[in-house]
Amino acid sequence: MSHTSARIRQVPVPLQSPWADSLGRCSVRAIQVLVLLALGVVIVRALAQVQLVIIPLLLALILAAAVGPLVIWLRKKGWPSAAATGFSFFLLLTAFAGMVTAIVVAVIGQAGELARQAIEGFDQVYVFLQSGPLPIDDARIQQLRGAAVDFATSSTAGASAVTGISVIGNFLTGALLMAVILFFFLKDGEKIWAFVLRAFKGPRLVKVRLVGHDSLAVLGGYVRGTAIVALVDAVFIGLALIILNVPLALPLTAVVFVGAFIPLVGATLAGVLAALIALVANGPIAALIVIIVVIVVNQLEGNFLQPVVMGRTLSVHPLVILIALTAGTIVAGIIGAILSVPLTAVTWAAIKAWNGQDDDQISAGTIEQAEFETLLDESGHGVSTLPDGEIPQLPTPSTTADKSDGTDRPGTASREQR
Repeated sequence: MSHTSARIRQVPVPLQSPWADSLGRCSVRAIQVLVLLALGVVIVRALAQVQLVIIPLLLALILAAAVGPLVIWLRKKGWPSAAATGFSFFLLLTAFAGMVTAIVVAVIGQAGELARQAIEGFDQVYVFLQSGPLPIDDARIQQLRGAAVDFATSSTAGASAVTGISVIGNFLTGALLMAVILFFFLKDGEKIWAFVLRAFKGPRLVKVRLVGHDSLAVLGGYVRGTAIVALVDAVFIGLALIILNVPLALPLTAVVFVGAFIPLVGATLAGVLAALIALVANGPIAALIVIIVVIVVNQLEGNFLQPVVMGRTLSVHPLVILIALTAGTIVAGIIGAILSVPLTAVTWAAIKAWNGQDDDQISAGTIEQAEFETLLDESGHGVSTLPDGEIPQLPTPSTTADKSDGTDRPGTASREQR
């Protein structure tokens, strides 16, 4: 018995790895998170160096997602692909160019007057606070005023700097690049998507197709819904400014329209600017009416209009939206603030679509159907262009052979009988 005990005591105890316990596992996870964050910072900084390419690409993708349903609808009605693309492209380009021109003419030409009256309105509010019963921090108020003056001055300087050759060159280059990318997205979007899908096989192909479908639906719905909300905000607030005979009503309406594309804060800040100018030109009663109109419109937008026109497109918590707005503004200014929220919504939709189904839950028939639909996309005649009620069928050995003239398309034999 004693020999057995001695033998047991002589067995060396293996050393446990310091990473095997709960603290070690947490440390490993923390290191992984830090590596991912570092990689994200590197990617963001790299993309920031090529903003002239990235921003037109993102804008073209957003506009293509917004007008894509029109192209699909025209093709379902029998329009040739080139005609549907050309008509939609011309219509969108005309509307976009007209909107941008109207905003630039309305705002840039009177930016100095807008800044002057906004600063004067801020001074009147400051005097009221000084003489009011509430205790205020004068140093803090002066700091806020200085920040407002600096912002207004920089905006005015930026407006005059638009005449610079470098700025105009960058703007025209970006606009031309966006137009070219947009045309190819509308014309060959299915082929481009099929090219991307070549890297995926089996269950991953099914999941990536679902990710693309949901992301495009969210992006298009967000853009169309936000445009409707922005138009309603601009019409109601602009109408109130015109009725109250507030000066600079047209540029203020344009500012409200653009500001509505920045969720949570854009329309509110534009309304505050309108109220400051109304205070200077028309007195406190008019400014109070403008504030009431802005509050009513914001409540109408948040409680009725946005849920109706956008549905669950923007199913992201307001805190996430606020963080995305801040990060986008830091990285790319006003363009970053406008693009950050739809990109965040699309990212969340893609994550949900990818995690919605496990690989082992995807059947072989679903994979085969996804492969066939990818072939249709590669031919430029995807499922989305089929007439309503017509579902593509998987090809059989007797129907997969192409005709000698190359006009036969798989899964669309019923079209040839019309």
